[in-house]
Amino acid sequence: MELRQRYDAILDKERIARQRGLTLIVGVLAIAVTSLFMTGFFDAQRFAESGPAIRQLAYEMFPPDFGRWRSWLHPLLDTFAMSIARTALAIVLSVPLSLLAAPNTSPHPLVFVAARTLLAFFRSVPEIILGVLFVAAVGFGALPGVLALALHSTGMVAKFYAEAIEHVDPKPLEAARAAGASPLQVIVHVVLPQALPQLADVTIYRWEYHFRASAVLGIVGAGGIGFELIAALRLLAYDQVTAILLSILACVLVVDAIGARLRKALK
Repeated sequence: MELRQRYDAILDKERIARQRGLTLIVGVLAIAVTSLFMTGFFDAQRFAESGPAIRQLAYEMFPPDFGRWRSWLHPLLDTFAMSIARTALAIVLSVPLSLLAAPNTSPHPLVFVAARTLLAFFRSVPEIILGVLFVAAVGFGALPGVLALALHSTGMVAKFYAEAIEHVDPKPLEAARAAGASPLQVIVHVVLPQALPQLADVTIYRWEYHFRASAVLGIVGAGGIGFELIAALRLLAYDQVTAILLSILACVLVVDAIGARLRKALK
């Protein structure tokens, strides 16, 4: 009888959870649809009128024109190199900031608040805006792209680092501090070894993102394959645009595969 009651209680909990989940999904969909109607997204007339233009664009985009593929190799290599440089710079900036932004390693509450505010500021400024600012400051080329994405990523990477550090097991920290370990020793020998798997996952994911984001920063002249992409768009060479996008896709798949191997090796 008791087992039957427990079984019924489990079924009731599962039924309530499903009902709540369904209610949440319906509510989110209702809000999304309402927002789309309010913004004028569902405009049947505009969709009908855009049909011929979409067909013309698709006709001009296919088949892809790979005739200039040799001239894209160097920008693709530049993009790959810049993605690594951006990730390395983001790590250098994120590690100390994350230690200041984690409540269990921050030296003072005011430092904690200041670090969190700084990271929120980095995240709130879009990378395209940072790219424009750095291009104006240092000129065209790879450097503004590296600085823009690294600074923007610092806000995100350091936040994830801080959350990983915040959730480490507190008992080893207390034991190390009770044994007289310095704050640096606690961080090096207790905090970082525990948080390292999560830090590695965030770092690899951000490296993959940096490669994909290069196409966006090419719009502001930050170098790499994105510069070739925006040049093809300005010339209305849509068949070359398709070819460049496919080339970027192939490189992204390679980067994703490398990231997956690195994740597997670090487990």
